[in-house]
Amino acid sequence: MKKWIVLFVLLCSIGMVGCQQQSETEQHTNSTETPAAQPAGQQETSKQTESTKQPVAKTEIIPAPIPVINIIDPTSDKLIHTLTPIDLGYEMDIAAYIVKIEQLAKELARGIDGKAGYDQRMVLDKLDEHGNLIKGKPQVLLRESILVERIMEASAIGGDIELPIEITESGYAPEDIAHLEEVAIASYTTYFNPTDASRNKNIELSAVAINKIIVGKGDQFSFNTVVGPRDEANGYQPAPEIINKKRVMGIGGGICQTSSTLFNAVDQLRVKYIERHHHSLDIGYVPKGRDATVSYGGLDFRFQNTASAPFLIKAIYGDNYLTIEIRTAEKYVDAFKSN
Repeated sequence: MKKWIVLFVLLCSIGMVGCQQQSETEQHTNSTETPAAQPAGQQETSKQTESTKQPVAKTEIIPAPIPVINIIDPTSDKLIHTLTPIDLGYEMDIAAYIVKIEQLAKELARGIDGKAGYDQRMVLDKLDEHGNLIKGKPQVLLRESILVERIMEASAIGGDIELPIEITESGYAPEDIAHLEEVAIASYTTYFNPTDASRNKNIELSAVAINKIIVGKGDQFSFNTVVGPRDEANGYQPAPEIINKKRVMGIGGGICQTSSTLFNAVDQLRVKYIERHHHSLDIGYVPKGRDATVSYGGLDFRFQNTASAPFLIKAIYGDNYLTIEIRTAEKYVDAFKSN
């Protein structure tokens, strides 16, 4: 009996050990195939750890664009010039850069190498022989200093800038036209030899060119602009003229009598003179120092009407004389007396 009891106990012990080993084996297998549930905090930490193990993308550095300035014509909205400040030394030598910008502004305004700039003298309006109006052209000025300022302001960041163009129309009202011949406020006459046909023809042609020109308030008169080229194509003939203290033959000789007669007439109005030159020799038809020599493409006679009213130039060509009258509307006479 005692023998059977010992055998029973021994068998039970062996069975328990086997059961324990089987349980441990199952637990090991389960932990390998299916992870045990973990607290939420531990799961997030695990995910973060895994994410940090992923490669980090490199950031591409894109260089800032180089500033570019586009210059626009506001009258046409066209791009007329592009410049890159850095290429002109903006960041290296600001003084030299400003000089280059000033030169650019000058070229755009006044032209270069035979190419016309934006600046244009006013072509004054005129009445024909029937009293009909012949329209001229307004004065156009490119304000160079303002353009330089605009370019300097945009040089650091670039962008579009507009040309500072100033357009000025003649300073009179359409209703003035019918009255501008009412009163003569100044007059001057010079005389010439009636037998000098070629010279006298030049005087006549230039007198016709300036006849009934309207000079509005603030307007600038240019003899060369109004009369135009003195050449054979326009009917001008060879005649004596003074060049470097010598009398020589030249196409259009004699027109200085027209410009000098005009000077002595408008000088009674105390206008502002922009350009006026003397002959190198005495000319005889006006007192010494009372002349105004001209040459197309060179010397000019220019003045500005500083009165607060317009006036009309009237040229009267006779057999041996030229008279220039300055006329205006009766209601404007006092405006010229105050000068």
